[in-house]
Amino acid sequence: MSPNVPKTPPRQIRIGDAWYDFDAAAKAMSTERAALIRDFIDWYLREPGAKLPKRPERADWKANPEDAGGEEA
Repeated sequence: MSPNVPKTPPRQIRIGDAWYDFDAAAKAMSTERAALIRDFIDWYLREPGAKLPKRPERADWKANPEDAGGEEA
């Protein structure tokens, strides 16, 4: 097996432009989108010990500070 071959095949989903903001927010937490998605799936499936990952403050990743308002419902 080659060193850069992932253990699982990639999956395709449609997300839209939020994908780019998600990348910026993930990087603000020193992680990757794929790792966060795996964490969300484990939490949703109620895997033992699974927890929702912490979120960054909006101002830590949002390019336009005027859009960095409060928490959304």
